[in-house]
Amino acid sequence: MVNAAPPLRWQTATIEKIVPQTPRVSSFFLKLSEPFTTKAGQHVDVRLTAPDGYQAQRGYSMAQAPESGPDRIELCIEELEGGEVSPFFHMVAAAGDEIELRGPLGGHFIWRIDDPGPILLIGGGSGIVPLMSMARHRAASGVPVPMAMLYSARNWSEVIFRDELLELNGKRDGFDCVFTLTRDVEKRDGVHARRIDSAMVMETLMRLPALPAHVYICGSNAFVGAASGAVMAAGVAEGAIRTERYGG
Repeated sequence: MVNAAPPLRWQTATIEKIVPQTPRVSSFFLKLSEPFTTKAGQHVDVRLTAPDGYQAQRGYSMAQAPESGPDRIELCIEELEGGEVSPFFHMVAAAGDEIELRGPLGGHFIWRIDDPGPILLIGGGSGIVPLMSMARHRAASGVPVPMAMLYSARNWSEVIFRDELLELNGKRDGFDCVFTLTRDVEKRDGVHARRIDSAMVMETLMRLPALPAHVYICGSNAFVGAASGAVMAAGVAEGAIRTERYGG
């Protein structure tokens, strides 16, 4: 049974498969014991319990489109040095294992296909995950809303969902993805090689037919602050910007 209201109690989910995305990031595909519907941009809480009862809990964005169905989700998790939860996923977890989670959570950083456009997405590192859910939602629904994405990674090998983003970009159906690499010495055609700045944001905005009605920015605290400032400097109203931050 699919619940109309999100169940916030903890449930078990089974890891069905693990797909490496980059050297430090993998997608974990989970089957839910209690299916729920999702909106693009939402997240879940994951809880691990040690044999002595110690518990660690983290929130992770979901990467799948809502059209993927209510019984399976994709968490794209970066292994963080010194972390309590992400090392378990990368060094211990295997297909068939059960974990605890609750959700879906989040009602602000979401995108609905009937929201006004154009849309600008800006992501840094694993901040791409909720934005990927939005890009997949647009592709799966077939809505023609113009959507541009500006994605910053350290180097080409750390561009999460790289092949899929290139494929979406290649359709030329109103989705336009711009990459920038902050630590890559090898220049690539059409790919910036510096941190996001006002000029880069302005160039990305020129790919849209009008100023965006909504801007979604996700990444580290420093990244979100810098990107938000660049977007406002480009003439976008502060009220159009929605942000999600991680890390310290």
